[in-house]
Amino acid sequence: MPAQPVLQLSHVAKTYGRRRALDDVALRVEPGEMVALIGPSGSGKSTLLRAVTGLVCIDGGDGRVEAFGEPVQVEGRLSPGVRDVRARVGFIFQQFNLVGRLSLFSNVMIGAMGRLGPWRGLLGRWPAADKARAMAALERVGVAEQAGQRAGTLSGGQQQRGAIARALVQGAELILADEPVASLDPVSARRVMELLKGLNREGMTVVVSLHQVDYALRYCPRLVALKAGKVVYDGPREALDRGLLIDIYGPEIEDVFWDGGAAPVPLGKEQAA
Repeated sequence: MPAQPVLQLSHVAKTYGRRRALDDVALRVEPGEMVALIGPSGSGKSTLLRAVTGLVCIDGGDGRVEAFGEPVQVEGRLSPGVRDVRARVGFIFQQFNLVGRLSLFSNVMIGAMGRLGPWRGLLGRWPAADKARAMAALERVGVAEQAGQRAGTLSGGQQQRGAIARALVQGAELILADEPVASLDPVSARRVMELLKGLNREGMTVVVSLHQVDYALRYCPRLVALKAGKVVYDGPREALDRGLLIDIYGPEIEDVFWDGGAAPVPLGKEQAA
């Protein structure tokens, strides 16, 4: 019997005024996949990710969004069980969404609130097992030494790794990452992408939107490209050739990726990272 998909979207549309942010989008993500959403600014990547968790309500009509086999929203209405679905999804934002005045440890413990109740967090009464889990998550992402620092004093890369630790403490089964490296320096960006790839190797399903096509090609076996709200490519990274990239981004993409005919990312071992 085929495995149940982690995500299933069909006929999903979202309109802002006269602009169609998503236009009849269909997408299916299987357990354990690592999928990159690519496309020019305004193509609908962020809107799609937010629709998955119900942070954005889709248009009425035939649109349907499911996660883990459960409806998130149907025909423009959120499902009554959307909170239960959200508890299984870790959302990583571009701007980290940490509380700057709280310690990194406290921010990570926020991930446990959905399971333990908000009053424990307000009073700081965390069970010892959850404290240990939070420290293990911080160790896993490489920022355990910064656990006691105020989040606002940390570098962008450290904050983003803290956000990933928060998703681990939450017990997420799926990570949605919306431009998680857009505001990071190249070294920090690579660390975050390596971390997401490592979680995927351990079985976590990851869907990440990226402006950096070279990172998408390097870390994600499957790419989904959007343009003007439509899916214009969905397939393996090896098949995303020069012509397709020009169709998606326009001829200026050649100035970014090619110099004398060279491919944007070496094939073989580098793409298999």
